[in-house]
Amino acid sequence: MKSVDSNYIFLHGLHSSVVLEVGTTEAPLWRYWGPRLCEATLPPSSLRQTRPMPPASLEFDQPLTIAPSFGCGWFGQAALLAHRSGQQFAQQWGVCETVQPTPQRIIFTMRDQIAALRLIITLHLEKTSDVLTVQSCLHNDGGDVLDVQWLAAATLPLPARSDRVQSYTGEWANEFQMQIEALSRSTWRRENSRGRTAHDCFPGAIVLGEGVTSHQGAVFGAHLGWSGNHAQTIEWQHDGQYQWQLGEWLAPGEVRLLPGECLSSPTVYAAFSADGLNGIAQSFHAAARAVLAGHYGDKHKMPPRQVHLNTWEAIYFDHHEDDLMALATAAAALGVERFVLDDGWFHARNNDAAGLGDWWPDAHKYPQGLLPLAQHVEACGMNFGLWLEPEMVSLDSDLYRAHPDWVMQLAQRPLLTGRRQLVLDLARDEVADYLFTRLHILLTTLPIVYLKWDMNRDLAMAGHHGTAAYRQQVAALYRLLERVHEACPALEIESCASGGGRVDLGILQYAQRFWTSDNNDALARISIQRGALQWLPPELLGAHVGAAPSHITGRSQALAFRAAVALGGHFGVELDVRKLSIEDRLCLKKWIDLYRRLRHEMHQSRVWQGAAGDGVVWQAHGGEASLILLIYRLTPTTQRWAQPMILPMLDVTRAYRIERLDPVTPAIDQATPYFFDELSGQGATVSGDWLVHHGLPLLHMPAETAIVCRLTALPQS
Repeated sequence: MKSVDSNYIFLHGLHSSVVLEVGTTEAPLWRYWGPRLCEATLPPSSLRQTRPMPPASLEFDQPLTIAPSFGCGWFGQAALLAHRSGQQFAQQWGVCETVQPTPQRIIFTMRDQIAALRLIITLHLEKTSDVLTVQSCLHNDGGDVLDVQWLAAATLPLPARSDRVQSYTGEWANEFQMQIEALSRSTWRRENSRGRTAHDCFPGAIVLGEGVTSHQGAVFGAHLGWSGNHAQTIEWQHDGQYQWQLGEWLAPGEVRLLPGECLSSPTVYAAFSADGLNGIAQSFHAAARAVLAGHYGDKHKMPPRQVHLNTWEAIYFDHHEDDLMALATAAAALGVERFVLDDGWFHARNNDAAGLGDWWPDAHKYPQGLLPLAQHVEACGMNFGLWLEPEMVSLDSDLYRAHPDWVMQLAQRPLLTGRRQLVLDLARDEVADYLFTRLHILLTTLPIVYLKWDMNRDLAMAGHHGTAAYRQQVAALYRLLERVHEACPALEIESCASGGGRVDLGILQYAQRFWTSDNNDALARISIQRGALQWLPPELLGAHVGAAPSHITGRSQALAFRAAVALGGHFGVELDVRKLSIEDRLCLKKWIDLYRRLRHEMHQSRVWQGAAGDGVVWQAHGGEASLILLIYRLTPTTQRWAQPMILPMLDVTRAYRIERLDPVTPAIDQATPYFFDELSGQGATVSGDWLVHHGLPLLHMPAETAIVCRLTALPQS
């Protein structure tokens, strides 16, 4: 941070800048967020001197601040809605103090002496990734209770040229579906009160201007790192610009601050990019990797993302120890590195109506416990993982029969079940202690290195001693996960919530992988994974080769296509590999070998996505010097010759050697033209200038097929 004038604060990233106008008697004014400014740039004058007072208005200008107040002249969405027994509902920040502990960080402390409130807002602009993090903390400095209805984690400015917003919705087995809506004078708002991040309302959005594409144009994005209820609003302002607020959605009566207490918001991760949707995705990938580095200590020490075999769609609840050992043996022969035992292993768990909460091995299925199976998995050269759903309890369980009072509930209200289960009240110490004890026994008596942590229902009747406890539940979950990690630091955890129902940067502080969707249908997965990749890097997104026909959609795709789609994320297998034909086993092994060779290049690298038209989409990993390119044809072509595929990220001054990497797919290679004959042999050489402006020639690919290529820049002469 560099303060070139006492009235202005500048934060500079590599490609973006933030400018705030700071006084001592009000909240800092937003002046700028966008492309990087040069160090010597100064606003022409203070904001109010550039805005003549319009007619029929108050006689004091109220510009957008980092914390718009309520009741004292600001008529847009306020950053804080609160009251003391119906009194002192308004705020007006009269004192502002500024601290700058690091060059990239600024902390503002604002006070309202009349309302006895103190608001601390911290902004940090990461130097290389251009990720702006914002967090708010409200303190009750008064002598009585403060009821809080809304506290914005961040209030962000958007320029008048913003004309549409891209958000993500969906449902179970069809997550991360993009939707685009026009911005206008009508307020755009999305909110979620399901108690978890949710399938249908991802806590982030991207704001686009005219002419934005995947590769170019000014784009603003923001994501709330929180695994519970959330809301965001984009509201037109009378100067033509917009304000964007994100924060936690609070239930009535949920937050009542006693004197001296404070409320901290989740963190907002925001970014600006002039390089379109791919540029903003790369900023968010950097933010996610920075959060993930907190678990591994150093992102360069993150171990390779191992090939999984998950047992769910292979056996469901039909657990037989001998069969599972045979499945493990067959998986290891294909190159699988981690064997994850999914649902059905614990006490009385023969279907999804019983057993949750009774976290010990079922004596009928596993008379000697899980250790013999785990030891067999290790003897096969794999490590062992286990599925649990600790936050839930089945009505038909020993735990519920002993402690029906341990569930989240509201007095005199009927208990609402989901998937025939209820939610344990994690904020109760005895519940958290019970769960930690059961988990600790499993983790210390078995060689478990990985937990698939599931959460299969929304919260309803989410009460704790009669009050709404949605946020309290999320905070208690975070504490439990942190406690588990402190006891077992090397443990990895996968966040699953009926697939992608809890995918956010809040839970990423405690989990190291996301289960992107329960849907393993490869064609459906392309859309799901492309949406998720807008926010998260591929190494975090579980992507499995499922069965054909798909257990979710009933559709079938060739194994090579299923494997090529899984290659674009954290590769895994979710089928009974013993039932594959010899030909398919050989094919799957080749794809697993390919993933293991390429993962060090595809993970922790930059990612681009694009579409070549006529049903072809692509995904690229790497940089200007070396690129792994995944090409997918989704639908039958409507053209006799395929369109060339533009690759705008390449260096126009270099030549590139292109070689084909994927195992041979007969459906494609029967019609291979001469150019792709070269790729399959010694490779072809093409100038970067041609690939950027004209494009890569494509062969005639049948629907639901894929090609994988490597592009390597040749030394400059």
